[in-house]
Amino acid sequence: MRPSGRAPDEMRAITIETGFTKHAEGSCLISFGETRVLCTASVEERIPPWLRGKGQGWVTGEYSMLPRATHTRGMREAAKGKQSGRTQEIQRLIGRSLRAVCDMEKLGERQITLDCDVIQADGGTRTASISGAWVALRLAVNKLMEAGAIKEDPLTAKIAAISCGIHKGTPVLDLDYDEDSSADADANFVLIEGGQIAEVQATAEGATYDEEGLLRLLRLAQMGCGEIFKAQDEAVK
Repeated sequence: MRPSGRAPDEMRAITIETGFTKHAEGSCLISFGETRVLCTASVEERIPPWLRGKGQGWVTGEYSMLPRATHTRGMREAAKGKQSGRTQEIQRLIGRSLRAVCDMEKLGERQITLDCDVIQADGGTRTASISGAWVALRLAVNKLMEAGAIKEDPLTAKIAAISCGIHKGTPVLDLDYDEDSSADADANFVLIEGGQIAEVQATAEGATYDEEGLLRLLRLAQMGCGEIFKAQDEAVK
């Protein structure tokens, strides 16, 4: 039995509230159970210097966790004067994931920044960030198209992410904190609708696993991302 009482292939409840902030071109509050992340998309009519003159845009991500998103207060990284290695790694992952489904030439010479701020953490913050960031990006691109700023849709597909793991010998879907902190192995899958894989992060923690174990985790991730794709569809209609 999982600590939450869920079946091995059962997701936590997913909710996506769009238009959560009024100033961003695209925004949503995404919840995976008790994990809640605010995702905003900001459009800027500028590009990084190394892209100037190439006729294409850029999509990037930033990630942060509020001090009391966790059980005990964490120090703000701004107060430390630097970002942690974990923060840098996650925001690079968010940027890579969203760029995998965006045609930069169709976007034009502009940058869209996806800010993912964790309000409450209970496992799976990076995967919720990616899944919510796509919604925010979709809404921002819709506004650009409605305004006539871009002629063709630069988004080629939906992308979503989910965590899976092996907990007490059983492959399980969508780990919460209790499972994540005691899992034998945990993995994060970033999947594109239609069957393509954008990224896999899979680590043996308490015990190693074999090829069949990895494939079982992948199958669970495909099921989970299928549910997320449906939630994204509903959110952006």
